[in-house]
Amino acid sequence: MRFVLAEFDWSSLGLEWSMRSVYIVCAVLGGAVLLIQTGLLLLGFHGGDADFDFHSDTDVGDGSFSVLSTRAVAAFLTFFGLAGWGGLEAGWSHSASLGVAVLAGLAIMIVVAYLLRMQLRLASHGNVEPKNAIGQTATVYLRIPAKRAGQGKITVSIQGRSQEYLAVTGGDAIPTGDAVRILSMPTPGTFEVVPLNQE
Repeated sequence: MRFVLAEFDWSSLGLEWSMRSVYIVCAVLGGAVLLIQTGLLLLGFHGGDADFDFHSDTDVGDGSFSVLSTRAVAAFLTFFGLAGWGGLEAGWSHSASLGVAVLAGLAIMIVVAYLLRMQLRLASHGNVEPKNAIGQTATVYLRIPAKRAGQGKITVSIQGRSQEYLAVTGGDAIPTGDAVRILSMPTPGTFEVVPLNQE
């Protein structure tokens, strides 16, 4: 016996209202989560995104492609609900509405996951790496004491941005305004420097 899903009489199971309710609830819940996240983002919060798979959305170095982030799941629910609801309102069968709803949800879920990955990849490229300052010329912002007796401050241009860091020197004190060469980074955020005229 051949069973064709599209020809099945879903109304015989009393699904007319229940399927419409499922679509509406999905659209409302997903849309509410997206609105809340957008609001949090506008207020300066991270947006409350979480990741439910074994990869982190913030880890862009391992090639992970997460489709189970909060935003992607919320987008799936929203478009699943809207497409299914729209299909029923247009007079489509339950099978057709369900198929379109699932396809719409999956498509938007993949698109959102891809866009989030691209956004995080761009953000990671924009992060300033202090180690890139090694070998660069800097200007003393706050006097650097001699013989590592204390720390001063330098300003240096890294990746097109002017950054301020702590600095030490093994030689004589270096006054404010002098140009120095960055030799190394003995501790995170602290550089060892030498005056340019003593290289």
